[in-house]
Amino acid sequence: MSPTRTDLLAVPMADVPSANEIYSGVARISGTLWCTRHRAHPDRRAETAVVAVHPSSNFMGHYALTAIAGAGYDAIGMTTRYLGNDSALLLENCVVDVGSVIRYLRTEGYEQVVLFGNSGGGALAALYQNQAERPSITSSPGGGGPDLTRADLPPADLLILAMAHPGRSQLLTETLDPSIADEAAPFARDPGLDMYDASNGIPYDASWLRAYRIAQRARNDAITAWAEGMLGQLAERGIADLPFVVHGVGADPRYVDLSLDPNDREPGTLWGDPWNANFQPATLGHFTTVRAWLSQWSRSRSRGHAPDLLPSVTTPVHVVYGTADQSCFPSHARELYDSIPHDDRALTAIGGGRHYLHGQPEQLATMIDAVSTWIDAHRG
Repeated sequence: MSPTRTDLLAVPMADVPSANEIYSGVARISGTLWCTRHRAHPDRRAETAVVAVHPSSNFMGHYALTAIAGAGYDAIGMTTRYLGNDSALLLENCVVDVGSVIRYLRTEGYEQVVLFGNSGGGALAALYQNQAERPSITSSPGGGGPDLTRADLPPADLLILAMAHPGRSQLLTETLDPSIADEAAPFARDPGLDMYDASNGIPYDASWLRAYRIAQRARNDAITAWAEGMLGQLAERGIADLPFVVHGVGADPRYVDLSLDPNDREPGTLWGDPWNANFQPATLGHFTTVRAWLSQWSRSRSRGHAPDLLPSVTTPVHVVYGTADQSCFPSHARELYDSIPHDDRALTAIGGGRHYLHGQPEQLATMIDAVSTWIDAHRG
């Protein structure tokens, strides 16, 4: 195998971000989406580019890039304008950024572009392809944001949804702590809806769990109602957006009850101990804004729910999941797969695979073998 070469790509943004979107003035002025490219061949471009994508994670150092390049494809780890900070994120802007990267790669001459949506990137890949094939979104749910019907969104040729959940709105709803009734009082808790209260027991009772899930959805809807009510007040005051905190975002009963959505996972979360993950700052959806909540976290307003998007996507889709994932569960993979109406789809389980395959060379090799066989079967 030829040694690979790594390049730094500076992809021009399609628009100029505002100060409301990006804190860094340097990043706004540069108007650049930074990507790494691991070349399969040091002296020439490969026919296929595989683009690892996520709404906010820094995929420039994604664990699979070298392995993808080793399989014969140029592997691109891209970033969006929201690199490392999703507090003000609008999914619609992420779609524009993905479009900028794919357009750049098409201009370079790649014959096949594969979107590798990992974790939260799976739903973003589905949203992108949905709008690239049939653009319909003219603004973000809270107003503003891009008109995707007027954006230049070159379709990808293939989608890979790896260790992916159905969408940020569903994932956060499933992790919201319903025992918090007062958004300003995270420790004033309803013991009857507290998965961390020992009296509720493990394994959880089925009827208790049904009530718990209903209460989670109600809390998400209540925050959405508050956010929608704030839009008018923001407009009256000439304010673009407003930040707020969502306490209790690490309360999915599957974290501690392994009989729920069973797989090979260990108890716990990607962020450590579940009780601490419920409150520590560096967790999913803890810091957000009125408009960002409606775009990415609201179960009724967000347009980033992949099972609603994939039914109209004609592109071949490969869903890959790890059987030891603590965050994206078997039901998530099945929900994604079952929402694809056409027959050009695949579902692959990676035995023992955790959410991040970093440090799991055998599982990583299994995934790369599965997706490379699938990609090669779809070459023109």
